Amino acid sequence: MKIFVLLSRFPYPLEKGDKLRVFNQIKELSKKHEVILCALSAEKVEQSSIDVLSEYCSKIEVIKLSKIKIYWNLIKCLLFTDQSLQVAYFYNSSAQKKIDGFLTKYKPDHIYCQLIRVTEYVRHSKIPKTLDYMDALARGMERRIEDAPFYLKWSLKTETTRLKRYEHFIFDDFDHHTIISEQDRELIVHIKNEDIKIVKNGVDYDTFKYGELPKEYDLIFTGNMGYPPNVDSVVYLVYNVMPLVWKEKPEVKLIIVGAQPSAKVLKLKSEKVIVTGWVEEISSYYQKSKVFIAPMQIGTGLQNKLLEAMAMKLPCITSQLANNALGAIHKENILIGNTDEDYKKHILMLIDDANYQKELAEKGYHFVKENYTWEGSTAILDKLITTSH
Repeated sequence: MKIFVLLSRFPYPLEKGDKLRVFNQIKELSKKHEVILCALSAEKVEQSSIDVLSEYCSKIEVIKLSKIKIYWNLIKCLLFTDQSLQVAYFYNSSAQKKIDGFLTKYKPDHIYCQLIRVTEYVRHSKIPKTLDYMDALARGMERRIEDAPFYLKWSLKTETTRLKRYEHFIFDDFDHHTIISEQDRELIVHIKNEDIKIVKNGVDYDTFKYGELPKEYDLIFTGNMGYPPNVDSVVYLVYNVMPLVWKEKPEVKLIIVGAQPSAKVLKLKSEKVIVTGWVEEISSYYQKSKVFIAPMQIGTGLQNKLLEAMAMKLPCITSQLANNALGAIHKENILIGNTDEDYKKHILMLIDDANYQKELAEKGYHFVKENYTWEGSTAILDKLITTSH
């Protein structure tokens, strides 16, 4: 089968969750199908990135988005229409003509869209198609309103309303729908949201493999550090939780690893808090750390960082919000915090007790191995796509 994959950005390098998800799905789908990749991009895509995807795709088309057109679309959309800004950002008529041309040229059997950002381009196409909502984008936006500065609140509220409406109305234009977790499925406002198939993420167990390295850091947090839920999480951790930890153990060190650290994240740097920015080999930082912590307060979807840490046999502490999508069991294969004091107790308990550290890490590892593989999750997507023909 010939599958046309339409994305809002080029899926390499793997510094964002959406890229990681679709890259591995393409990799798995290419074992049985011909994959044609079409990616929008506001940035220059390096040839080295295209070369990586060439291993799995028969054709690769990159559509460069003009930043002037993007900004004009956003202003026009916000002031004169009720369209979602997420959709307006990625949509323009010249890209539409190119995508229409590619569909005529390649004659795919199926279209696979990741995120509602790109659905406007193909929603009226007669070719069978699947939409991966990935997560509940509108709900994620809504959770950001409360902590946003006053001058952003209005635009976030407006966009939340528009996104909810668009998530709802786009539903009937697609033959199949997928999402990352049950929690996110329930947040899609549609009478048929139970028809959305759960397609979880997996872990690249070759990359994220347990290994022994001398421990340099007590705690580690990873992720794209320009992404608001990650920024919110580390700011909360450093300002609310770590002072309680340092009161009892002043020597405890936290490392924050990930691309594009925002000004708020860079401000957290100190002798006890290391901020790395982009790193080539993130797995070595997991190996140098004792405990993984992700006290997510906002956001949706499944946290890949938790899967990676558990795959590398790190004991993990997270929030109920993040664990709702993961489905691990408190005190059996993960520790869940609800308050500053909870997180402090969990951190100190794991740092003080090497045996418990090892036991929780081992159980966490078996949990992800049993429940999260790219082969298993993409097989669900594959079945969905192929049974519609």
